[in-house]
Amino acid sequence: MIYGIGVDLTELARIKQAQEKTPGFAEKVLTEAELAAYAQFSGKRAIEYLAGRFSVKESYAKAYGTGIGQVALHAIETLDDEAGKPVVTKHPFAGPALVSISHTDHLVMTQVILEEVDK
Repeated sequence: MIYGIGVDLTELARIKQAQEKTPGFAEKVLTEAELAAYAQFSGKRAIEYLAGRFSVKESYAKAYGTGIGQVALHAIETLDDEAGKPVVTKHPFAGPALVSISHTDHLVMTQVILEEVDK
């Protein structure tokens, strides 16, 4: 059964500006494993990755029902599997967390669905 659904749109330019203005921005948003993946990218792809992971955390908090201020950014981790599919690998909810990330030239859109496990 679905516990919650969260959707977020984030402007790539806003994340780029945040990273340029606050050099530690990526470290505040990304877990160590996400930072390692982020370090493999440069230019626009790096901004897309950072914005995507930030947006996932926003979507997750909405699905969880708390908003981003109540869930630590490092409590949520999304990594790509062998096929390149994003997978939520760490999060505070007890059930599965499903994620989708899509980009345009200017935006990233994410959706997170939290599922309750049958008891």
